Amino acid sequence: VQLQASGGGLVQAGGSLRLSCAASGFIFDKYAMGWFRQAPGKEREFVAAISWRGGNTQYAGSVKGRFTVSRDNAKHALYLQMSSLKSEDTAAYYCAADRFRPGYQVTSQDYEYDYWGQGTQVTVSS
Repeated sequence: VQLQASGGGLVQAGGSLRLSCAASGFIFDKYAMGWFRQAPGKEREFVAAISWRGGNTQYAGSVKGRFTVSRDNAKHALYLQMSSLKSEDTAAYYCAADRFRPGYQVTSQDYEYDYWGQGTQVTVSS
């Protein structure tokens, strides 16, 4: 199983970035997927989640309306479109796969996720 996050970088406040997560080694369209982030000195926090076929999404309140999670099951890929970025969005972003979340279900609880990627750094300068 491999989850490879990419697309991070340095961006000015108000700018946009699109993160990608390439998945392999498991049946991608049978897993709910999520994005989490962790800033230095802080605990990991939930960002967004998406159900098997993308029919249901969930967002943290701090990113709702600014971030959009999506997936392409044919490409085994997960995305996070981030806009109106703020300095407080600075963190390492991780994608994760949730095996036991069928249908439209999603979860924001990190302990429910089975597989994790290595993270990609997003730095927002003010």
